[in-house]
Amino acid sequence: MAAAPTSQAAGAPWSSLTSYGFHALTDSAPASVRFSVGRRRTGTARLEVKAAGNIFGDYFQVATYGESHGGGVGCVISGCPPRIPLTEEDMQADLDRRRRGHSGINTPRKETDTCQILSGTYEGMTTGTPIHVFVPNADQRGRDYDDMTNAYRPSHADLTYDLKYGVRSVQGGGRASARETIGRVAAGALAKKILKLKSGVEILAFVSKVHQVVLPEDAVDYETVTLDQIESNICRCPDPEYAEKMIAAIDKVRVDGNSIGGVVTCIARNVPRGLGTPVFDKLEALLAKAMLSLPASKGFEIGSGFAGTDLTGSEHNDEFYMDEAGNVRTRTNRSGGVQGGISNGETIYFKVAFKPTATIANVGLTTGIAPHADGLPPSAYNRSALGVPYADGDPRRSSSGKVGLGTGHVALGVAPPVGVDGVGRRLAPPVGVLAVGAGGYPAPSR
Repeated sequence: MAAAPTSQAAGAPWSSLTSYGFHALTDSAPASVRFSVGRRRTGTARLEVKAAGNIFGDYFQVATYGESHGGGVGCVISGCPPRIPLTEEDMQADLDRRRRGHSGINTPRKETDTCQILSGTYEGMTTGTPIHVFVPNADQRGRDYDDMTNAYRPSHADLTYDLKYGVRSVQGGGRASARETIGRVAAGALAKKILKLKSGVEILAFVSKVHQVVLPEDAVDYETVTLDQIESNICRCPDPEYAEKMIAAIDKVRVDGNSIGGVVTCIARNVPRGLGTPVFDKLEALLAKAMLSLPASKGFEIGSGFAGTDLTGSEHNDEFYMDEAGNVRTRTNRSGGVQGGISNGETIYFKVAFKPTATIANVGLTTGIAPHADGLPPSAYNRSALGVPYADGDPRRSSSGKVGLGTGHVALGVAPPVGVDGVGRRLAPPVGVLAVGAGGYPAPSR
C-alpha cells in the first residue's frame, strides 16, 4: 500500500488515494493507534487495525497470553528485580482465591489452576530475567461452544472481535474470557510481595455492593480492616450482616438462571508520597486504566467519586494539619489519597463497578452469523459460564525517580461480586498490587 501524499503538489493527486489507499498515521506511531485504510482489489473498503494490547507496564512489565479453552494461560513478567524470594506457592495462594469452583456460589467448571514457573528464578530467588508463568487448562470443553460459531452471544465480545480481527476463538470467548486474568493474578502476587518488602504497602479489596444490597460507607474502617475479615465469608464482604444479604440476593437470581452486578472497593495503605506523574500519567488515571481493563468492569471512581458532586467546595476540601511526627496530613480523605494526580501519603481508596454476568441460563435473542436455509433468523443462545476478573494496574514512578511506581502494579485482584449465572457465581476475591518501587525499581505488592 503506497504512502499518502503530503499535498497535491508533493506527488500524486488526491484522487490517487482511491487507487493506492493511504496511511492515516505513519509507521512510527504507537502500535495502539496505528492504522491504515485502503481498498481491496474487489473494490470494498477495508480498515486494517494494527494493535497489540497484551502488555502492561513500562518498568515492571506483564504480558498475558492464552485463551479460555486452549492449551493454557499465563504471563511473562519483565523488570522484576533480582534476589526476590519467589516460589510457585507464593503465586498459587492468590490463584486459588481467583479460581472458579472455590466457593458454593460458583460456576461448575473445575480447574486446579496449578501454576508452573518456567524461567526467571533459581533456587527460590528471582534472577532479574523474564519470569514465565504457565497455567494449563485442564477442564477444556470446546464442544460446549459449537453453537457459538453461528451466533453472537448478547453483550459478549463475540461480535466486536469478529468486527476487529475477522476471526475469533469461539470456545469460551477465547481471549475475552476471564481466564486471561490468571496471568494478572500471578504477576500481581509477585508485585504484592515486592511492594511489601520494599515499601510496606498493603492492598486489600472487598465486595461493597451486590445488586441493590449496598454496604454503608461507615460500616468498614479503611485503616483497620483486615484480610481475615474479608475472607471470613464466600462473598468477601467484611461485614457479616451485609455478606448474608448479598449471598441471599445472589441465590434469589440464581434459581431463575439470571445474574446481577456489583461493586468492589479497593484500599491501599502505606503508599509512598509522590507517585503519579501529571498530566497524562496521573495516579488515578493509571488506576482507572488498570481497573477498566478487567472483564465486565463498567465504572471507576476514586475518593468521594460521583457523590462528591453533591458537596460544596468547603464541604469537600481536605484540611491539612501537622501530625506529631511532623508530617503534613489531611483531616479528611475525600481526595482518596491522590491530589493533583499524585499520592499524598493518605490511604488510597476507589471503587470498581461490574455489570451483571452476560452469560446466563435464560434464553436471549441474538442474530445468526452463518447462512441458514431460511436466511439469517434470530437464534437463541442458552449457556452458563462465569468470569471472575482479577486486575492489575500500573501507577508510574514518582518524579524523584527514587521510589516509583514504574509500570509497577496496581494489580488489584478484584474478582467481581458480579457473577451469578444460572449455575451460580462467585463473589469477588479481592487482592492486588500497587507496584511501588524503591531505588528506582518499580515494585508491586498486596
